Amino acid sequence: MMAPKLARGARAAAVVFTMAMFTGLASAEEPTPAAVAVAKELIVLKGSTQLWDAVVPGVIEQVKAVFMQTNPALGKELNDVAAQLRTEYAPRASQLVDQVAQLYARTFTEQELKDALAFYKSPLGRKIVNEEPKVLDDGFRRIQQWANKFSEEVMSKMRAEMKKKGYDL
Repeated sequence: MMAPKLARGARAAAVVFTMAMFTGLASAEEPTPAAVAVAKELIVLKGSTQLWDAVVPGVIEQVKAVFMQTNPALGKELNDVAAQLRTEYAPRASQLVDQVAQLYARTFTEQELKDALAFYKSPLGRKIVNEEPKVLDDGFRRIQQWANKFSEEVMSKMRAEMKKKGYDL
């Protein structure tokens, strides 16, 4: 099972990657500044920025790990530089919010964004924002458990089929 922070980081990376892929599919028309502003408010209200909080530190840790592999003796120095870079680059996460807000504003009309914002400000919308992370975490856990069990079933079946062909795996 993935650690919660790692799982959130992996989901965040997947969300960012998916949005980056679909950015090219969005309308070529530039959204209005008002639509982008509503989209940003919606993103913040939904708590989506928390998903991306792990992206900047995650990239820094990945780069640090690459350098650690080539020169493990520099561990302390690399940790110091990584800490400095986490602070220095933390504001860069706002670029993700800007990009996703642009995507939202190209995909939805300003009125649709306002309607979505009104929904997420409602009691049901707030409940979804508060409960969805727990539902997703539990869902990912269940998917992982199911996949593990299914993998065992497939492995047994493949062994049995290969045994019929005269191979012991």
